[in-house]
Amino acid sequence: MKAIVFDAFGPPENLVIRSLPIPEPGGGEIRIRVRAFGLNSAEAHMRAGEWGEVAPVTGIECVGEVDLDPSGTLPTGQCVAAVCGGMGRSRNGSYAQFVVVPRSNRFVLDPILPWPELAALPESYSTAWIALFNNLRLERGHTLLVRGATSSLGQAAVNIAVEAGATVLATTRDERKAPLLNALGPSRVLVDNGNLSHEVRSLYPDGIDGVLEIVGSRTIRDSLRMPRKDGSVCFVGFLGGMGAIDAFNPIVDLPSGVNLNFFASAFVLGTQAYPLSSIPLREIVANAAGGVYQAKPASIFCFEDIRAAHHRLESGDAGGKLVVVVE
Repeated sequence: MKAIVFDAFGPPENLVIRSLPIPEPGGGEIRIRVRAFGLNSAEAHMRAGEWGEVAPVTGIECVGEVDLDPSGTLPTGQCVAAVCGGMGRSRNGSYAQFVVVPRSNRFVLDPILPWPELAALPESYSTAWIALFNNLRLERGHTLLVRGATSSLGQAAVNIAVEAGATVLATTRDERKAPLLNALGPSRVLVDNGNLSHEVRSLYPDGIDGVLEIVGSRTIRDSLRMPRKDGSVCFVGFLGGMGAIDAFNPIVDLPSGVNLNFFASAFVLGTQAYPLSSIPLREIVANAAGGVYQAKPASIFCFEDIRAAHHRLESGDAGGKLVVVVE
């Protein structure tokens, strides 16, 4: 089979296409014929050597068809998605024509979208769903700020939260991207200069219910000033870089009564603590197909153009989910 590998950490030019044996599923595993996969910042960090444990074939999500289920549970040709569960880390990932995953680490889906559109959903929407409803306890009527909303994860979160009945504030550093966000239906789009808490507090003097922090360490202090007492910030992304929070002092930087938590989907999705069964991806796909969510990929690449795809991923101008189609 064809697979994308890197022999050394570094830039996108280190990604090469190689011929590898088709993997054989063991007990409790299935083999998927990969039809398309979404790109994720985690994979760029893996390629660059910033991620610790990395498998020879990267990629933490895919959509495709069951090629072999030794147990006979899933029929050959069944439409499925796979997310995380060690892919790209402790086992070879989805940048290949075939991938083997734990049987529990797949979604059974209805084939109601083209492969590229289906591939835009699994990781971003799974992560957003858990972060919003598990970590932030989002409810109808809550006020939520999505910081880094033009990212694929950010757009997924805005779509989900708007449909759930929340008042959503969506941020972007580039006011030219405001129309992209307005099309998703948030109550407000705010231009983020790195110091948004004053503007948010002027709109909501008592604070808001939650912040989905996708920018990361660079803006976390400011985000912590936005929630009300008993409100929360969920740190879920690193758009601003993987660096630590410089000289973070909880006594000074963490307001009393405000909750700060973290969700690292690439490490925990598909584990017993965060089973895929808790995520209604079938319903999410139906919402995307029905136009409830505006969820089409921003750009689609062919397998051979993986380097160009990674350059776009790291450009800061992807405009949403990037998808690679596997022939």
